[in-house]
Amino acid sequence: MFSRILIANRGEVAVRIIRACKEMGIETVAVYSEADKDALHAEMADMSYCIGGPLVKDSYLNIDALITVARKTGAEAVHPGYGMLSENPEFAAACEEAGLVFIGPSSQVMEKMGQKEVARSIAEKCGVPVASGSRILKDAADAKEQARKIGLPVILKARAGGGGKGIRIIRSEDDIENGFSQVQKEALNSFGDDGIFMEKYLEHVKHVEVQILADNAGNVLILGDRDCSVQRRNQKLIEECPAPVLNDKTRERMYDAARKLAAEVGYVTVGTVEFLVRGEEFYFMEMNTRLQVEHSVTEPVCGLDIVEWQIRTAAGITLPFAQSDIGRSRHAIECRICAENPKDFTPAVGRVELLHIPGGVDVRFDSALYQNCEVTPFYDSMLGKLIVCADTRDGAIRKMKSALSEFVLIGVDNNREMHMKFLENSKFIVGDYESDICEKVL
Repeated sequence: MFSRILIANRGEVAVRIIRACKEMGIETVAVYSEADKDALHAEMADMSYCIGGPLVKDSYLNIDALITVARKTGAEAVHPGYGMLSENPEFAAACEEAGLVFIGPSSQVMEKMGQKEVARSIAEKCGVPVASGSRILKDAADAKEQARKIGLPVILKARAGGGGKGIRIIRSEDDIENGFSQVQKEALNSFGDDGIFMEKYLEHVKHVEVQILADNAGNVLILGDRDCSVQRRNQKLIEECPAPVLNDKTRERMYDAARKLAAEVGYVTVGTVEFLVRGEEFYFMEMNTRLQVEHSVTEPVCGLDIVEWQIRTAAGITLPFAQSDIGRSRHAIECRICAENPKDFTPAVGRVELLHIPGGVDVRFDSALYQNCEVTPFYDSMLGKLIVCADTRDGAIRKMKSALSEFVLIGVDNNREMHMKFLENSKFIVGDYESDICEKVL
């Protein structure tokens, strides 16, 4: 097992990884930007180093600086978290060349599955259904030509995208040029990769993903599935595990598809296979070759610390349990608490004047917030994740409503009231909702 790990990320996910490492007896090295000098993750880690200015391109996307700090501190491994460089094969390769273990799949596997258009072709080879799509687009003119072949509406997607960034739905050919430019710019700024491809946009579908955990002995376990259909502007807001209104037959076919993909590329550690579901049919969307933001809603159901086992499998440890040992009988819901104006959903900033975190059995809040901390405009608007778990879905909904009613955050506008609105919506209550639910509720 590693004795020291560098965490190449910030905020909530960095705090989450530090906690797992502390429980495992592993020392941690944090990096931070000038804007994050007072951040919680920098305080919690055993060592902390400033690596640049507030913009991510000057700090958290600076591969050379990250490798330099890892070497200087004697770290044996690097955990990329999610977002930032977590799905960048160049970063994974740089870690490998520096003699550091990248806590994730190998750079070769990430090259295949982290690039979404390549993952599509692998899925097709495995017999997993996919929506029609394109190769990497050369420019806006190429995008127009491909849109005519595929048929509108289409969706432009950054090949290295994630977290709702680098995505635009195109319904008119007149919007392609501007949409292409916006996606390309956002992808480059957020992920350091401006590669873009196109897919047919499927409407009136559910967004369901399958969490996998694999070791280097070839064992691939399914830790469960999640419904992530409550989205606004392609950003997930509420997730639940397992997905409601998904029959057992469809669920097992999806699990089988996820196993086939992982086995095909020799996948190791934690990953997620995402699908679009319509009735009993599903279509491969992408594979996230990293820890997901929403891993925390699966943990109380499956009964495992997913970050811990991500680290253990990256260290070469063989999974000591079988598929039959994975829990599936409970239900969990996660609400993402974001800093935003409740009227127009624009990102909010400010100082946390008062913070009260709800408690109780099976209630959890993953965050890097603390009293008097400053929420800056430089990073993602997500402030934390409120997670609850119960024996039934109805029980989880009631528990989440209780937790949200107890949650207090003064000083920074946030979306708590929006979540309460969803939890009282009739379609959400019965679980019969699709990815356009935000358009109907908000």
